[in-house]
Amino acid sequence: MPTVSHTITLLPLGASFSAPEDATLLQALEAAGLDAPSSCRNGTCRTCICRLQQGTVAYTIEWPGLSLDEKREGYILPCVALARSALVVDVPLARWLRFD
Repeated sequence: MPTVSHTITLLPLGASFSAPEDATLLQALEAAGLDAPSSCRNGTCRTCICRLQQGTVAYTIEWPGLSLDEKREGYILPCVALARSALVVDVPLARWLRFD
């Protein structure tokens, strides 16, 4: 069975890439040649916190390190978030990786 993928757009960079449903947003972002702040990769340190502007995510863990208010305001943790639709995500410190 083919893997379902969704288009992810990062603001303000304007970069777009495809994210398979079985990869976290952080994994898909890195596979696309982008970099964003991250550390623990298990949903607890909050280094990767950013805001979902549009779309739906699921999580690989039951309750990521977000308060209920943060969840309501659209904050997500890309290290444990899985795309369930096309997404627009505000990641101010995202950048293209340079391979020189």
